[in-house]
Amino acid sequence: MTVNDIIKLMPSALDAAAALNMKNSIQFDISKPMYLLIDHGKCTAHEGVMDAPDVALTMADDDLKALLKGELNGAMAFMSGKLKLKGDMMLAQRIPSLFDASRIS
Repeated sequence: MTVNDIIKLMPSALDAAAALNMKNSIQFDISKPMYLLIDHGKCTAHEGVMDAPDVALTMADDDLKALLKGELNGAMAFMSGKLKLKGDMMLAQRIPSLFDASRIS
């Protein structure tokens, strides 16, 4: 399973209650860029790069795959330089609590 396959599964792993009051975008800058749109408890995955996402994560494909599966700690990845963030850091910190990692692995 590629990191893009995992991102495509993320909408089905969204905790709708946790995202009920959210309207945000998350860009994944990887070898084949993708982004998520979260809109009041619903989530959709899209291929490509969007203009002005709320937060953009730049990582190697394998590192992002490990992060999304809960195998890599986001704070450690950020501090070690494996993860680069642009935009809303608070939103980036919420990503693990918004998605059930066991449903995307």
